[in-house]
Amino acid sequence: MKRQNAKATERHQAKSRNAGALQDVYIGLGSNLGRREKNIAAALNALETTRDIEVASVSTLYETEPVGGPDDQPKYLNAAAHLRTRLTPERLLALSRQIEETLGRKRTVAWGPRTIDLDILIFGNEIRSTPELMIPHPLMHERRFVLEPLAEIAPDLAHPVLDQTVRSLLESLMAEAR
Repeated sequence: MKRQNAKATERHQAKSRNAGALQDVYIGLGSNLGRREKNIAAALNALETTRDIEVASVSTLYETEPVGGPDDQPKYLNAAAHLRTRLTPERLLALSRQIEETLGRKRTVAWGPRTIDLDILIFGNEIRSTPELMIPHPLMHERRFVLEPLAEIAPDLAHPVLDQTVRSLLESLMAEAR
């Protein structure tokens, strides 16, 4: 019991040291239902108007075929955004889910159609693996619809686990597709 309390205190002290520090965060955005461009703009606006979040840059929109899920889905619009935030990864995840719900996302079919999808791709140098949150995003290096917009705004960003830049991950993925 005493050891657990000491570990909890260490975690709290480490958290306190980092509290308030701005983190560079990269997210993926996607929509394939309704007014897709408007949905992405509304999600970005919700992020921008949230205290302790600054939307530093946003890629252009990319129209892509759906990957996984039902065969009859409409095409997606995808983008990536660079945020600067003081929020914790868990708080940003909760906020992302709240924004998705507000914009009409229904979680009924895995990889199914959606009004909006917000994914945390990279959060500073954080590496997390919990049932609720995996950072960096575990499939980002396999998805052109993630890497293309991300490479537009952060080509030299290093993947904290794979130790490769976004540009090199995209080049490798495109070479494999040939």
